[in-house]
Amino acid sequence: MIELKYDEKGLVPVIVQDYRTNQVLMQAYMNEEALNQTQKTGKATYFSRSRNKIWVKGEESGHYQYVKEILADCDGDCLLLKVEQVVAACHTNNYSCFYRSLDGGEFDEKSNPNPSILYEVYDVICDRLANPKEGSYTNYLFEKGIDKICKKVGEEAAEVIIGAKNNSKDEVRYEVADLIFHLLVLMKEVGVRPEDVFGELQKRR
Repeated sequence: MIELKYDEKGLVPVIVQDYRTNQVLMQAYMNEEALNQTQKTGKATYFSRSRNKIWVKGEESGHYQYVKEILADCDGDCLLLKVEQVVAACHTNNYSCFYRSLDGGEFDEKSNPNPSILYEVYDVICDRLANPKEGSYTNYLFEKGIDKICKKVGEEAAEVIIGAKNNSKDEVRYEVADLIFHLLVLMKEVGVRPEDVFGELQKRR
């Protein structure tokens, strides 16, 4: 067991990351009680310096952080939490608290998307399978089954090739997005998760 080095107030800083994308979400503090409660409940629990009390992230907003892993740095004076974030980490409703550049500009997630969008789309696909929605194209694909899904993957792959042969960046961008969507549907159909694919790619570095 690593012995943590709490400061003179009995606190240790905590960096919080999305466990799937490694995006930094926020920074907070824990005391020993907050850490013990986090380990016991699986929900990120911190110590508020301004309110001088323990608090569970999301206890008011419902934006809980489900802890997947807790790491300590080499000196034992800082913690890293890898979490599954519900909705948003920031009280401004931004996914991450780090949405502003130092010069005062705001980070635009729509013009600067990150890889977490793959998980967001995959999660919607999973939800459609669990909770079918009338008129949903995703549900239509699942209803038709593996043969239809595979056919669509083949068609979209061909569209990517045509876009490339046309030397059209716009076509390639659009068709690659279509291909990725249908690949995600196929992955769900056969039980493969995005992290399974990322793990395979990591082996090939």
